[in-house]
Amino acid sequence: MATSINSSWKLGTKMTALVVDDDSINQTIHHRLLEQLGIENQVARNGKEAIDIHCSGKKFDLILMDRDMPVMNGIEATRKLRAMGIRSMIAGVSTRCVKQEIQEFMEAGLDDYQEKPLTSAKIISILHKIDHSGSISY
Repeated sequence: MATSINSSWKLGTKMTALVVDDDSINQTIHHRLLEQLGIENQVARNGKEAIDIHCSGKKFDLILMDRDMPVMNGIEATRKLRAMGIRSMIAGVSTRCVKQEIQEFMEAGLDDYQEKPLTSAKIISILHKIDHSGSISY
């Protein structure tokens, strides 16, 4: 079982994440991986739901954003979140591996990109890019 990443996060405050994916299997996998790392998380089924959740006042340290979803895709949702001033770490997650498609997703405002399937190791590598003050370190 993975160890909790929260032990050193912001002097004991719980890290939070939003999983944005239309596939219920991926939702479950990503939700459980985050839980195993001690990260509280919520699921949204598309980019519009992610925007609506943020408009309701919720904030997250990490957003795992799928690229291809109905209603609003990950590229559009990422652009809108950044335009709203959202500074959370946004990691794109997709099965796409064509360099141009990944670049388009990154240019929308991603901080990181990981190819599916996600693993604990991939999530930990994303989390290491967030420093303890809550800002992104490169």
